[in-house]
Amino acid sequence: MNKITVEAAQPYDVLIGDGLLEQCGRLIRQACSAARKVLIVSDTNVAPLYMDTVKSSLEGEGFIVSEYIFPAGEEEKNISSVAGMWSEMAREGFTRTDIVAALGGGVTGDMGGFAAATFLRGIRVVQISTSLLSMVDASVGGKTGIDLPQGKNLVGAFCQPALVIEDTGCLRSLSTEHFTEGMAEVIKYAFIMDGTLFRILSSRAESGSAGSLQTDAEALTDIVCRCVRDKAMIIAQDEHDNGIRQILNYGHTIGHVIERDSNYSLSHGVCVAKGMGIIIRACRRSGSLESKSADMMTELIRAYNLPTEDKITPEQAAEGARNDKKKRGDTISVILVNKIGSAEICRMSTEELLEFLKT
Repeated sequence: MNKITVEAAQPYDVLIGDGLLEQCGRLIRQACSAARKVLIVSDTNVAPLYMDTVKSSLEGEGFIVSEYIFPAGEEEKNISSVAGMWSEMAREGFTRTDIVAALGGGVTGDMGGFAAATFLRGIRVVQISTSLLSMVDASVGGKTGIDLPQGKNLVGAFCQPALVIEDTGCLRSLSTEHFTEGMAEVIKYAFIMDGTLFRILSSRAESGSAGSLQTDAEALTDIVCRCVRDKAMIIAQDEHDNGIRQILNYGHTIGHVIERDSNYSLSHGVCVAKGMGIIIRACRRSGSLESKSADMMTELIRAYNLPTEDKITPEQAAEGARNDKKKRGDTISVILVNKIGSAEICRMSTEELLEFLKT
């Protein structure tokens, strides 16, 4: 088992390894010794696979366990789902020492965390990640929230978890589609801050082994740990997303618009990949990113079976970005990579973003 400590205002551990679901009761008891009750939040895809294992492990440590299972899908990431979680905790008599355990991917983690952040003005949450996207990104850092019709994650709260449990064995059960979308977030780290990860991913692509990563347990665990360390380093510098943490939004500003406009029929990772592709081409046209680097970045995204293009127009992208949650006043924080392994935050007005995308 690998342990990475996130140095937030209240530090917490991210535990990464195979077979951790069976141990989750003991691990959670160690992190949350005062808790008596646990609400396991999960969706209809994940619960049939792992709910019994997690519930049994928790009950074995003396926890009183209840469940809230919602229909799988980004479209369920709304206030009604969270209200259902609040109601379940109220019925079960939860107190401020009790906890929510978010079992699943990014949608589950976001909503479970938001329910915990707001019930009784804040109780603790444990993130139990079962998807690649959640392991390398969504479960770490304390961002929680729900979507509105106007955009993704427009309502939420920072709620750092008490513990993050990442059982890499769960990745073997992911569909190829869900594993692939998680690779968009992995590739993001390679572009914005981790040149070594870029070389690792490129080497697999060049050797023709990109497609076998999901079944390569050792390599996959190493990559998950590397991404978590990268994110932990950023969070230690900027817990509340007012500065350098914004580079983690690379590809997301436009990706979120694509995702929203598809009525969430396109997955988050696919939309982030498209957003990165659009920004790569804009940087290339502007002359800030060398053509060779742009080609290498685009080829890496495609090597892991992700798209780099979308039918969205510059006008639609710029207009949609008006609702980006990182907007400050009249400017949008647009993340650019002009050198592989290094990102910069460029503040643009909507008009400037439009001109940049049309360059």
